[in-house]
Amino acid sequence: MTAPSCVFCRIVAGTAPATVVDEDERTLAFMDINPGTRGHALVIPKAHAEDLYAVDPQDLAACAVAAQRLALRARDGLGAAGVNLLNACRPAAWQTVFHFHVHVVPRYHGDGLVLPWRPRPGDPAVIAEAAAALR
Repeated sequence: MTAPSCVFCRIVAGTAPATVVDEDERTLAFMDINPGTRGHALVIPKAHAEDLYAVDPQDLAACAVAAQRLALRARDGLGAAGVNLLNACRPAAWQTVFHFHVHVVPRYHGDGLVLPWRPRPGDPAVIAEAAAALR
């Protein structure tokens, strides 16, 4: 399935430009044009799915495996000291392109990127309530 108005579907079809770095039967990986660090890439399923809620479980698994391949290449080929994987699902979570994708962001000591929140202890009652809702 493809969505003609989706830029990532056009990349899969070869009608929009991209610097492809990995491909298999289910996934395509290409360089992010707005990189957070050197080597920042995106992994997408070839089949269109709007977001994490909609992606086929097998495509999701294939994207995770492809992201791991890229993480290893970032470590071995670029000298990355670590990697962040990021998925944004829906606008409230910063999603701007509505085709499921995983950011593979190589990390380097002193690269200047920071987490979007500052971890701090949570309220145990709120944590327990959320855990109950998730069960």
